[in-house]
Amino acid sequence: MKQKDQLSAFKAKQELIAKRTEIVKKDNRLVLIASAVAIVLAVVSQAIYFNFGPGASQNNQALPTETETAAPENSDQVPSPELAEGRTWFGSMNLNDAQIGFELDGALAPQAVANFVSLANSGFYEGISCHRLTTKEYGIEVLQCGDPNGDGSGGPGYNWGPIENAPADDIYKEGVLAMARQGLNGSSMGSQFFIVYADSQIPSDSAGGYTVFGKVTSGLDAVKAIAEKGTEDGSGNGRPLEPVTMTSVAVE
Repeated sequence: MKQKDQLSAFKAKQELIAKRTEIVKKDNRLVLIASAVAIVLAVVSQAIYFNFGPGASQNNQALPTETETAAPENSDQVPSPELAEGRTWFGSMNLNDAQIGFELDGALAPQAVANFVSLANSGFYEGISCHRLTTKEYGIEVLQCGDPNGDGSGGPGYNWGPIENAPADDIYKEGVLAMARQGLNGSSMGSQFFIVYADSQIPSDSAGGYTVFGKVTSGLDAVKAIAEKGTEDGSGNGRPLEPVTMTSVAVE
């Protein structure tokens, strides 16, 4: 009996060890999964930041599919292009208290102008940062603004399209105001836009180019001064070294 009891105790101990081993394996798998998820989220956040705007999808072309040919209709939240009135609008924005004068072309880019005017008149842009600067080292010289999240992932709560008034030669002249969008998606515009502070060639992707809706008429030197200071990390594509905030935007 004593021998049987010892055998039973041994088997029970072995089963306990096996269960503990299995639990450890499961815990290790959970740790690996959690780590993988964290890495994916980090990559996605970087992709959002660096792939929403000009020059983001040059090396990531997708094959055209049937679903890409039909752009989704804009929701009722999107301001009507009729608000642009088919005319030229004049306005100003303050970047770190430096005044930038501009004009908007409501005839060539009615949807973009209606959207910008509506957001500006509602006070949407006030206090929002210009979160992204690209420099000559990146091959594109623009300052990107208009994201309420301050990291390239945000917008007004809606998206719209289609692309309007994109240059056929992909050359965006100094002073141009153009809408940022996601690569390969012509119906992903919202509130983010960019100021071209030096002539830049921005290749189109399968969705097209970038909507040019206006131009800077005065104060571009203030944008160039921001650009000359470079980015936080010293790269050609990142947050401006000097934090930039739109303290006011007005149009009429």
